Amino acid sequence: MQETISTKEKEIILKNNLEHTLFSWSKQAGLNPINIHHAKGVYLYDYDGKRYIDFSSQLMNVNIGHGDTRVRDAVVNQMNEVSYVYPGMITKARGELGKKLAEITPGKLTKTFFTLGGAEAVENAVKIARVYTGRHKIISQYQSFHGATYGAFSAGGDPRKHGVDSQAAPNFIHVENPYFYRCPWNSKTWEECADNCAAHVERVIKFENPENIAAILFEGESGSSGCIKYPPGYWKKIKAIADKYGILIIVDEVMSGFGRTGKMFAIEHHGIEPDIMCMAKGLTSGYIPLGGVIVSDKIAKFFDDKPLPLGLTYSAHPVACAAALAVIDVYEKENLVENAAAMGLYLESRMEEMKKRHISIGDFRNTGLLGCIELVKNRATKEPMAPWNAKPGEMEIMNKVAAKIRELGMFTFVRWNWIFTAPPLCITKEQIDEGLEIISQAISIADEYC
Repeated sequence: MQETISTKEKEIILKNNLEHTLFSWSKQAGLNPINIHHAKGVYLYDYDGKRYIDFSSQLMNVNIGHGDTRVRDAVVNQMNEVSYVYPGMITKARGELGKKLAEITPGKLTKTFFTLGGAEAVENAVKIARVYTGRHKIISQYQSFHGATYGAFSAGGDPRKHGVDSQAAPNFIHVENPYFYRCPWNSKTWEECADNCAAHVERVIKFENPENIAAILFEGESGSSGCIKYPPGYWKKIKAIADKYGILIIVDEVMSGFGRTGKMFAIEHHGIEPDIMCMAKGLTSGYIPLGGVIVSDKIAKFFDDKPLPLGLTYSAHPVACAAALAVIDVYEKENLVENAAAMGLYLESRMEEMKKRHISIGDFRNTGLLGCIELVKNRATKEPMAPWNAKPGEMEIMNKVAAKIRELGMFTFVRWNWIFTAPPLCITKEQIDEGLEIISQAISIADEYC
């Protein structure tokens, strides 16, 4: 039962946060954050008792849902034994987690270097690729996000980096996405889009000199850049190009991994094996910070006789490793990967119905429970309800949509002309219906501008 606190106490909580902490991606004046008291399953509750359905799993990371006591108990048990040792020592949790990841990841990925989160995983994956190959350039996509540290920011193409990219890390080369809904080559079919985009990637590689390119770094499935689905066969074409020129494949599964797409890892939808995989988010479902870079046996053996130039104070933190083991156990015991696949199909069927009711829905892209609704002013011209990298003055319509979503009791991401649908993997059909009813009411606002 929720405790009752006074209005003054709630105001103190708000004041302390606003006056003494900084908030991501925002100007700091005029913020009105949700004041969270507790969370359980797919719901969040504020200090006034208002309930919000969490339709984006926070940052697409609380995959098992909120408040699972099994993770809490694993954390407490580990802390009762040992809370921290330096990364040159070993613990039972570290070894068991490494072994488990080698078992559940695709292909011949065998050894993991543990980080604190996804951006650090990407930073260290890039470093490994460069040291292993002796090359320096990395190919990545314009419409992608790999983290907000300098190297990871430079690897991604997200426009949030523009304010600091005068000092961007060098040797990251960007290519176009196979964005079929807005195909840069005006492809008429998914297959044509895959062919055109893959050919574009190979041309860029030739321009940049294949012998200088260490790796191709793509997301397993696109996330916060609009859930841009890979056309069938695209990943296999990219892998063939990489093999042709001796280039490594780094797959960023930070957001798309651990059941999010209806398979344990999104790359499994595409039938290829990466050389390096980055992970975080769903690894611990956000309960404790943890990320990792897992490498193939061939890369692992390279460092048998060469120093590994990676190091973090909190690498392989035993408490985080214990949390991850508990979370993976929940995925398996509760069949959450299978539920994500099933609920994703149900969500897609419901969205087909919504398209008939809302003329502002231009496209819906989804894999498992990683989805995005794209709103447009005109379906024929595909004019977006707000443009890519919209300025504040161009967000008036979408701000109204976002405000209605919050008012009706939902937390999810609304970015430019996109509404994200990425709820916890434990969600039910009834809860999907509840969430989509809220989104439907909000989209009705956008329909008025069509």
